[in-house]
Amino acid sequence: MAEVLLDFHFKSSINKVWNSLTDSDTLAKWIMENDFKPIVGHKCQFRNEQWNLIVDCEVLVVDEPYKLSYTWVGGPIDTIVTWTLKEEDGTTCLHLEQTGFKQEDQAFNGAKYGWAGKVDVLKKLIEEI
Repeated sequence: MAEVLLDFHFKSSINKVWNSLTDSDTLAKWIMENDFKPIVGHKCQFRNEQWNLIVDCEVLVVDEPYKLSYTWVGGPIDTIVTWTLKEEDGTTCLHLEQTGFKQEDQAFNGAKYGWAGKVDVLKKLIEEI
């Protein structure tokens, strides 16, 4: 099994980062169009019509503003995404863990580099909020 583990740091409050992970309109600006709601058991989709991509999700954990977890299933990927947040001295540490990859293959590398690029967009977005 392989897992994507990434850490990011924001010069923003934990609540601002949490909202960017849980607000559907904000998620659409940095991940994809979606019908996400931070409610355990909620089933939703992230959609990118340009790439004809649909990712099915089910919310597993909502511990505001510290932890959010949901399934991430699309194409060859059947994984779980978990975001963990911690605030220290005005900086929010955001840890991403995506588990369930069978091996370090194209899907794994796509997720690893894809999330890093998406979070770069998120950082710029948070600065504007």
